[in-house]
Amino acid sequence: MRKDRQTALKLRFSGKSYGEINKILGVPKSTLSGWLSKIIISDKYQERIKKLASEKSTTALIKRNKQQTKFAVKRALDIRKRAAKELMSLSKNDLLIMGIALYWAEGYKRPIIRNGREVTYHAVSITNSDSYLIKVFLKFLREYCNVPKEKIKASIRIFEHQNESLLLNWWQKETGIPMCNFKKTYYGISKSSMGKRPFNRLPYGMIQVVVADTALFHRIMGYIERIKKLV
Repeated sequence: MRKDRQTALKLRFSGKSYGEINKILGVPKSTLSGWLSKIIISDKYQERIKKLASEKSTTALIKRNKQQTKFAVKRALDIRKRAAKELMSLSKNDLLIMGIALYWAEGYKRPIIRNGREVTYHAVSITNSDSYLIKVFLKFLREYCNVPKEKIKASIRIFEHQNESLLLNWWQKETGIPMCNFKKTYYGISKSSMGKRPFNRLPYGMIQVVVADTALFHRIMGYIERIKKLV
């Protein structure tokens, strides 16, 4: 009998797993299986080998999950970088479509009803907590709709624990809207917003941008109606 086979038998009888014997002798596991598959070892050693296999499997699973997470993060970053290169600039038509889409999704569109009748006055109004979304819509107002800066008004909506002065300054810098165009600050976010996000998810509160221009309101609604017919 081969010397390494004899050693393998002794190691197996001492409770070693195929993996451990492989590391000690360098004999392939397939060969060890042929030599040792009929060897019966004590329940104590069988439990030890099962526990060893389970621990090894758990360690391998954790390692694999970490690698998969790392690969997933890298893959996501690569996809974002490639996507960013597809959009190098915004044309005037791009700005139009983006402005329409934002107002369709986030703007105030319902007619104002008073005493059971729709009033003739309608303002353009959009409210959101995302400063970049607001910036895009302001770009649409200023550069596509040619709205003068003095006509763009704003107000912020914040929680009681937040500092009004700090947030006013923050939104003013983000939007470029003159401080004199900011109106009364409202405390407390709408119930619909609170249901979607806890207050600590809105560190800067929300901003409402308003343009008192009925003609512009109907112009934007006309854009939306046209898109409905094109799809």
